[in-house]
Amino acid sequence: MSVVDFEPVDQRSTAEVIADKLREAIVRGALEPGAQLGEADLAAQFGVSRGPVREAMQRLVSEGLLRSIRNRGIFVIELTLADVVDIYRARTAIEGGALTLILDGRREIAYEALGPSVQAMLDRAEAGDAAGVSDADRQFHEALVAAAGSPRLVRAARTLLIETRMCLGALQTTYPDLGVQAQEHVTLREAIGAAAAPRVHRLLRDHMDDAVQRLRGRYTAAEPIPG
Repeated sequence: MSVVDFEPVDQRSTAEVIADKLREAIVRGALEPGAQLGEADLAAQFGVSRGPVREAMQRLVSEGLLRSIRNRGIFVIELTLADVVDIYRARTAIEGGALTLILDGRREIAYEALGPSVQAMLDRAEAGDAAGVSDADRQFHEALVAAAGSPRLVRAARTLLIETRMCLGALQTTYPDLGVQAQEHVTLREAIGAAAAPRVHRLLRDHMDDAVQRLRGRYTAAEPIPG
């Protein structure tokens, strides 16, 4: 099991708090793909009984971030290129659906909602902060789906965006200039604000396809995508 120094949580904290901490460790790469999680060890680190830890891990199993192997234990998932292609294909469907709703009377709402994440991405790119760019990237797409006003699309997108964060460390290395990654989102936001619907949908598809192609060039289907 990978060694991560988790701070103990209050005994009154819920399994959801522990799940949040584990989820963040996974998407940040502190818990590496393939790492085995020990219930007793985690309970000791968090300073809680094993029950909340067990519940937290089962939450992440249901989200697809952990996998349970019979008679072996629970492990952090390892994303292959085939998984990445599937994630981005599903994201294209969900975010494309969100765009359809946005373009039907919610353009201004979406344009405003996307502003903070775009500015954060530009600022982090200028500072050379690749992790910050990735965080803002995820925030952009969360805001995009939320702007559609569909709680069900938001729920459907949530796990996909978490899984996507596990890919972004690899994706960052394909951009010699982080400003290019940021500018892609500037262009998409401006199109959402004013461009014809076919162009907006095309830009989103191209954005997703570009990410897959960048990752395809870096990894083979047999290699896991690092967090």
